[in-house]
Amino acid sequence: MTRISLVLLLISFVFISCRSQDLIRPGDTLEVAYNKAFAQYQNENYSQAADAFETVISIGRGTTIGQDAQYYLAESYFNSERYLMAASEYQRYVQFHPNSERRQEAEFKEALSYYHLSPRYRLDQTYTNQAINGFRLFLSRYPDSERSDQAAEYINELIDKLAMRDYNAAEFYMRTNRYDAAAIYYNQVIDRFPGSSSAERSLVKQIEAYVLYAENSVPSRQEERYEKALDSYNTYLQLFPQGENRSKAEELYDLTIQRLEEIRNLEQVAQN
Repeated sequence: MTRISLVLLLISFVFISCRSQDLIRPGDTLEVAYNKAFAQYQNENYSQAADAFETVISIGRGTTIGQDAQYYLAESYFNSERYLMAASEYQRYVQFHPNSERRQEAEFKEALSYYHLSPRYRLDQTYTNQAINGFRLFLSRYPDSERSDQAAEYINELIDKLAMRDYNAAEFYMRTNRYDAAAIYYNQVIDRFPGSSSAERSLVKQIEAYVLYAENSVPSRQEERYEKALDSYNTYLQLFPQGENRSKAEELYDLTIQRLEEIRNLEQVAQN
């Protein structure tokens, strides 16, 4: 064996030996096992820390150390971006330790885990809704928390995502000339997400959808569909009197009034 090989073998032996000292071994006391797990956590070896905290929990359930291990197990999963497991462990921590001083943080982190799992708006939004519900529950329980503003910001961001899903569905129907369906989806944005950044824009687009729907309808149905455009315009005035798309709404209103006058004049001429 060469000298270099011998040195490398010695280094490997020392490394393995030191590493084995960091692992939980049979005969370790609960406190020693926890300290080893926590050392892994502090060194940001979160996967190894999670495994170690699992061991601590299995032998220390019902103890203060076991309770601490339960919390840091959730933290280890969170820091290693295993958010679904983190959410489950935060929930378990609150369930088993409802009077813990860490409960508030655990509930916030559970919602935050679902926030990180929330996909782009075109995909299934189950995790998005779970995050919103979690943050809303947090705000109702801890309205004075230093985390409350952050929770509210996350809710608004996630609601905007849900609103964007319906808004883009409406835009698809507009592009494919299915104006009645577009109006329905714009209405969903307005009804379900009135505080979203898409609500005001959706209401103006709904007016436009009804105008186009009327223009492309048979003469006998045009008047009632222009009337729907006026209803949407009146709703816009009530909800967004200073809306940034007010000028577009006014243009559509003027066009609608003009078309209705033309229809009614024609009806009058026909009657005479």
